[in-house]
Amino acid sequence: MDFRLPTDLTTLLTRIDTFIEEEIEPLQRADDNDRFFDHRREDARTDWDRQGLPNRQWEELLGEMRRRADAAGFLRFHLPERFGGQDGSNLDMAVIREHLAAKGLGLFNDLQNESSIDGNFPTVLMMDHYGSAAQKAHWLPEMLAGRARIGFGLTEPDHGSDATWMETTAVQDGDEWIINGTKMWNTGLHHATHDFIFARTSGQAGDGRGITCFIVPTDATGFSVDEFMWTFNMPTDHARVSLRDVRVSDADILGEEGRGLMVAQLFVHENRIRQAASGVGAAQYCIDESVKYARERIVFGKPLAVNQAIQWPLAELHTENEMIRHLVRKTAWEMDQPDIDIYTISDRVAMCNYRANRLTCNAADQAMQTHGGMGYSRHLPFEHIYRHHRRYRITEGSEEIQIRRVAGFLFGFTSRAKG
Repeated sequence: MDFRLPTDLTTLLTRIDTFIEEEIEPLQRADDNDRFFDHRREDARTDWDRQGLPNRQWEELLGEMRRRADAAGFLRFHLPERFGGQDGSNLDMAVIREHLAAKGLGLFNDLQNESSIDGNFPTVLMMDHYGSAAQKAHWLPEMLAGRARIGFGLTEPDHGSDATWMETTAVQDGDEWIINGTKMWNTGLHHATHDFIFARTSGQAGDGRGITCFIVPTDATGFSVDEFMWTFNMPTDHARVSLRDVRVSDADILGEEGRGLMVAQLFVHENRIRQAASGVGAAQYCIDESVKYARERIVFGKPLAVNQAIQWPLAELHTENEMIRHLVRKTAWEMDQPDIDIYTISDRVAMCNYRANRLTCNAADQAMQTHGGMGYSRHLPFEHIYRHHRRYRITEGSEEIQIRRVAGFLFGFTSRAKG
């Protein structure tokens, strides 16, 4: 086997670095935009008087970054050529996301907002894969142009990681459906025009089948954004949403009726492998910065790095990161194989995600410890990295749910694992 990265991919990384240096870093330095990334970052990004939502100036800066990245041909890299992309593979995306995260904090690849010069478009892929011909003809141009922004409403207040027990229902009334229920952690609802709402249309609580994905306008009668939940990592755009007798039509169903969890899995798999790759990069950044600091910091007349109490934890983290890096890249490569059924490698995607995010938190924590008082301060980026990746140990499926997925494959409970 040849584990070297393809030449076209390493060339792309060089082009990305040049683009960041020439276009994005000057943008970040202009007009005191560094306030969004230095010790002022959380306060500068958050509109505390507007429910803790992202500051408009912050989102405008992200929008300008995305416009420049799109013009340079990077933003849609992963999308098919017919959408203005370059048919970038999952392996490509994993390597790029790792590469960017290993650079630390910056406008080129923001953690809290999940905004990057190398964009992630899971809702576009969901529409392309599961949408009808009429839906794709209508929605894909709208989504790609930014005129339609679609949220993802799966989780509920009383039912988090196990979506099969959701209480949101949709009852058919002629050629319409009436939706009632509540969704939690519905991200991006402060600017979403529509929401993918998952509701039970048949079957019993706990059944994997019988859940349907609906495309619901956020201005529909009965659709209400009740509050935005303040989190460990502010600002917030995570809404609690209520639906009271919201009416949609048959044409608003994405995918097959009753097979909505298959639609949701595409979203989850795309996000999990990207998050895992970013975790590898962020962990490597924490390790590298700690090694550099320990070599330079003089304590009791000698470099901090000569102490085994400093060396060993970082060596352990570095070793684990090398192993996870190869698992992430191998799994991403498997996802790219034309004959692969993505659900047959769902356990490996889960392994990548939960282990990478756990590692990143451990690496950030060790970086704080190695850097001492400054490591604990907001003047260094480790607390921000920790707060962001701590979220990923819960969202997209908690660690426990992902370990259960691995166990489901290991012990042969595959029907439940695919649920």
